[in-house]
Amino acid sequence: MAKYFDVHPDNPQQRTISNVADRIRSGGLVAYPTDSCFALGCQMGNRDGINQIRSIRNLDDRHHFTLMCQNFAQLGQFVHIDKDVFRAIKAATPGSYTFILPATKEVPRQLPHPKKKTVGVRIPDHVVTQALLAELGEPLLSSTLLLPDEDEPMTQGWEIKERLDHVVDAVVDSGDCGTEPTTVIDFSSGEAEIVRRGAGDTARFE
Repeated sequence: MAKYFDVHPDNPQQRTISNVADRIRSGGLVAYPTDSCFALGCQMGNRDGINQIRSIRNLDDRHHFTLMCQNFAQLGQFVHIDKDVFRAIKAATPGSYTFILPATKEVPRQLPHPKKKTVGVRIPDHVVTQALLAELGEPLLSSTLLLPDEDEPMTQGWEIKERLDHVVDAVVDSGDCGTEPTTVIDFSSGEAEIVRRGAGDTARFE
């Protein structure tokens, strides 16, 4: 059964955040809130967690996972980014954007796109997510919590707990965080390509 963590949205309890981080470090898969919608997350090198996310969401190996990063210093360890692209991304973060970029060797081999060798990265604008990332000290491998054959992600922590009780290890709930996933921008060619229009304004990339 999944452990349910009720977290204050503005002042997340440190003890609770530490407990969630411990579960992630111990190989757990968690459902947690972001600034766009709920996501599934585990450690980068957690092969079982990655396979579980694929199973829950019915994903193939061409799906771009996202590394949820605390800040630019962390993001820069895991993707190659030139000065022009850096400036464009810097102006849009933190926020509801996912950027697809070439992965560095720091990214576990099973994560990058098998042909493109790219991975998604983002810096969220969400108090609870940022608290969890600070406690972990490393990116959280993530994917939008959107179940197969459903048009919108689930928005209620209790519903996630109810439906995914036996396939996730923890549910972090800090209230409704919306149903619109991130806007996805592919910068792997050096130019901005809008892959998905979502919560982030695309005007700056058009």
